[in-house]
Amino acid sequence: MSESSTATVTEGATSPAAARGPGGGTGSGFLSGPLGRNLGLVIALGILCAVGAATAPDRFVDIDNVLTILRLAAVIGVVSVGMTFVIIGGGIDLSVGALVALSSVWATTLATQAMAQDFHWIVIVLTAILVGAGAGLVNGIVIAYGRIVAFIATLAMLAAARGLAEIISNRRTQILDNQAFHAFFDGDVLGVPTLVIIFALVAVAGWVLLNRTTFGRRTFAVGGNAEAARLAGIRVQRHTVWLYVLSGVTCGIAAVMLVARTTTGTSTHGLLYELDAIAAVVIGGTLLIGGRGTIVGTVFGVLIFTTLGNVFTLNNLSSSAQAVARGVIIVLAVLLQQRVATGGFSFRRSAGGVSSSGAGAAPGTPAGSVSGGTSAPGAPGGARPGGTTDRS
Repeated sequence: MSESSTATVTEGATSPAAARGPGGGTGSGFLSGPLGRNLGLVIALGILCAVGAATAPDRFVDIDNVLTILRLAAVIGVVSVGMTFVIIGGGIDLSVGALVALSSVWATTLATQAMAQDFHWIVIVLTAILVGAGAGLVNGIVIAYGRIVAFIATLAMLAAARGLAEIISNRRTQILDNQAFHAFFDGDVLGVPTLVIIFALVAVAGWVLLNRTTFGRRTFAVGGNAEAARLAGIRVQRHTVWLYVLSGVTCGIAAVMLVARTTTGTSTHGLLYELDAIAAVVIGGTLLIGGRGTIVGTVFGVLIFTTLGNVFTLNNLSSSAQAVARGVIIVLAVLLQQRVATGGFSFRRSAGGVSSSGAGAAPGTPAGSVSGGTSAPGAPGGARPGGTTDRS
């Protein structure tokens, strides 16, 4: 079967719900489509900006503060792009924060810095990316071929990667002393910081990869209905491995950006990044059961959370209150996802024992097999006949 026909058959097998509503869910109306969801995110971000401008008018609207928000959003934003692919593919990656730490430590060792001085600072960048990709490869192989649930496998990598970072750095902060590296990453283009430009480039590349390539179509197919994807000729296990490698690559890029911003590599980098990335992806409209999601939504999710933190900081509100606000936003976002995807908030169980939301879980899989579908070997989730291919 040819590559194009494979993608076509798979999409047809995974998107019957798309015919029932503009967003692929059973709900109808403008808000159930991708444009409606993104408009909601724009409105939410606008409200936050209005609150910031009203409560701290002199500081919030200052151009330096806007650039600060964008710089803070850039690092976690790059990680969130990789997380978006993993979650759309029906998986989860709890190790991203630890991979950022490990990549930053490995890229700032004395040996790496010596090679960078002798050759070029690009050695630091390549080291961080290769370390992230290697750890992602281990995640993918363990999940796809070892058939270990993604939650458990990446949780183990979280502990192992951070522990390895502590061993390599001897629990010390490593200072990066490479003037050419700092000169490049601390610069700007037309007043826009280099770190923000990198985030924009990663987001654009992620959007193109997800929406304009066979890899992206296969990601939606695997996350929406793994068994149908396997029957259509997609190598589900191999694709799952590539999704985690991609997540590891984005962690390596984020590590480089974090090293550039802090001039250090340490095992404490990336603490709770996994929670921030998952929250941003969920806020952006990506379904945790896989099969639907957008890069644009993820970018807005990152900006919403970063702006929220900035508003709290400018108004001298505690980090505890900020954490409560984030938790409330996440819960509301998940409830809204359920409303859009199912057309209601009903939690009644159907005759087959699956909840009416379509998110029933089978033992041994992160998402389970829904409506009697079977999970393909190594697949990150079960078969979901109602999976959608929302690409915006």
